[in-house]
Amino acid sequence: MKIELNENRIYFNNGSLKKEIHPFWLRERVDGEEFLDKGTQQRLFDPTSLDNEISINKANINENFLEIDFNDGVSSKIEINKIAQEFSNEDTVIKPITKIKWDSTLKDIKNFRYQDNFFESKEMHDLLVSFYKYGFVVIKNIPTEDNFIVKFANSIGSVRRTNFGEYFDVKSKPNPNDLAYTSLALAPHTDNPYRNPVPCIQLLHCIISKVSGGLSTLVDGYTVTEDLKTENPDFYKILSEVKVKFKFIDKDVVLEDWSELIKLNDDKSLKQIRFSPRLDFVPILEKEKLDLYYRARKKLSEMYNSDKYRIEFKLEEKDLMMMDNYRLLHGRTAYKTSEGDRFLQGCYIDYDSTEGKLRHLKRKYNL
Repeated sequence: MKIELNENRIYFNNGSLKKEIHPFWLRERVDGEEFLDKGTQQRLFDPTSLDNEISINKANINENFLEIDFNDGVSSKIEINKIAQEFSNEDTVIKPITKIKWDSTLKDIKNFRYQDNFFESKEMHDLLVSFYKYGFVVIKNIPTEDNFIVKFANSIGSVRRTNFGEYFDVKSKPNPNDLAYTSLALAPHTDNPYRNPVPCIQLLHCIISKVSGGLSTLVDGYTVTEDLKTENPDFYKILSEVKVKFKFIDKDVVLEDWSELIKLNDDKSLKQIRFSPRLDFVPILEKEKLDLYYRARKKLSEMYNSDKYRIEFKLEEKDLMMMDNYRLLHGRTAYKTSEGDRFLQGCYIDYDSTEGKLRHLKRKYNL
């Protein structure tokens, strides 16, 4: 992209489009310590208090900077690269990371290892990039002290507290309020589909594992839904259009939310999957539409539960898994409590935590 000047009018030109940049837009972005806090990059002035008739008295390009004198007496140098980034109108940190679709053939995913100063390291940057590529990462050598998972989560961003608490224990217990707190097998599902908004990322920390079963299972919903779209476009269409009610009832809370099983962005790319058939309630629709919906949901469930898409592995003691609850389904195989103890702790964080951390580390290491 090029910046061009013509009689104190400023244009950007990307080769296919030439467009004038509004003087007020540039005035909002003036640099300098009297206008911008160096640490937070927050404005030290309120742009709504400016005169709407801002204009440019003089403009000049000096190497990588645009030098401007405005009609209100303010002069400033604005970095041209910053203007170019804003006109690209795209996220330059997360969006460029290409999602890698995977199925049961997935092998040789890098495991990361916890160490001192881990959260400010280049290794943490690489971990987050891998997370956005595959939808999950496993970190080894995590201290097994109680509640360490909260310290880990808060070192990335902030724990997302739910009615289960700041964190939760995953182990078999009497009178559970969720099947996760049993020794039963858990089919592939996403967590908290009844919540608005749904927690974006789940962390699970293995503290004790003395059983032969209880293997962790993961399915890439991105791969499955893309295959469904190719193989059965009518199924994909109805599952991405019809909203169902998800509901959770406990002794002191009732949670409900409506959503599609396949939720799309405005550009029709995948935004989120929700799947927990023990908790969803399909609305009353015309019989023909419901016939199609139930066939589509059954097909989607068969794909999620297929050996073709599922990976299985054991979370060892001192392992922590971080997984994308908007993209992946997770579950576990059954285990026998008579063999010994199995004890994990879990919590949630949201995308602002991982995105904010990744942007910070890219800035820190000039990546």
